[in-house]
Amino acid sequence: PAMPRLFTGVEIPTDVSFDLEIMKGGIIGARWIDRETFHITLRFIGDIEGNLAREIAYELDGVEARPFSLRLKGIDVMGGNKPHTLFAGIEESAELRRLQSIHERIAQVLGLPAEQRKFVPHVSLARLKEPDLHGLHRFVASHNLYRSRTFEVDRFVLFSSRPTRGGGPYAVEESYDLQAAQ
Repeated sequence: PAMPRLFTGVEIPTDVSFDLEIMKGGIIGARWIDRETFHITLRFIGDIEGNLAREIAYELDGVEARPFSLRLKGIDVMGGNKPHTLFAGIEESAELRRLQSIHERIAQVLGLPAEQRKFVPHVSLARLKEPDLHGLHRFVASHNLYRSRTFEVDRFVLFSSRPTRGGGPYAVEESYDLQAAQ
């Protein structure tokens, strides 16, 4: 069987996912992402073999970070004048950045190449293929003031996606509780 494609991330609470789902529609050329797969990616790991996957799972188990709260904020697009992803942004969070940098360090220690792109935490809502730009800009403008409720992040997870299933749904391979300082 093909190795699962692995990545770490933070889950989105069900009610917040419903709020995002209600927004869907009105953009020609958008392929909307299933509510069940909304998440914030921390570190993409990729297709790796079993031993390395086990090492990563083991290292993630040692991550020390306490629970924190997050809030989604605003809707935007990636890709500049060739937009490819519609997403919900995240209110600035030092804790989320710290967690991501710990995951980045683990990935590099285990021999994965450094992530070249700057970390832009987000929840992807739709993949865009030559979208109607007028509809896209109208959508972004009308949801610009979106704010989710503040929610607690008390765990992160190791997700897998089987490439055969079109990239989703994702399976939670492992979950890791964030612990308050003892």
